[in-house]
Amino acid sequence: MRRALALAEEAGKRGEVPVGCVIVREGKILGEGSNRREEGYAAGHAEIEAITMANRALGAWRLADAELYVTLEPCPMCAGAIVAARIPKIWFGAYDPKAGACVSVMDLFSYPLNHKPAVSGGHLEEECAGLLRRFFLSKRQTEKGDGHDGL
Repeated sequence: MRRALALAEEAGKRGEVPVGCVIVREGKILGEGSNRREEGYAAGHAEIEAITMANRALGAWRLADAELYVTLEPCPMCAGAIVAARIPKIWFGAYDPKAGACVSVMDLFSYPLNHKPAVSGGHLEEECAGLLRRFFLSKRQTEKGDGHDGL
């Protein structure tokens, strides 16, 4: 999760929502990613990047013996990609009350899908949530004005 946090911090510095993800098998990182939506790619979520990199590293689409660590609860798109990749275990940091598809808004894995990963949330939650809070606070302050007092 520490590596995922570092990737999230890098994303925030690029102006992206600070989310990072790593996929690990037997203690080795197979894939990693951070958000890249502002680069013009709607599906540029950290999980999608990490899954794609892990697929390439293994030369296979199935990640049945890997674990996914992500700083924010996956959204429906990413939860679907996790099912498609057959990832058996998800560890996430912050809960996402607006788009979380593992616990918060919905539980995609409660549907009769062909794969049901185990999910564990709240890991390094304060650090993950704090990074997101600071990012959005800074963004709101920047968008409010340019620092002039209106005179």
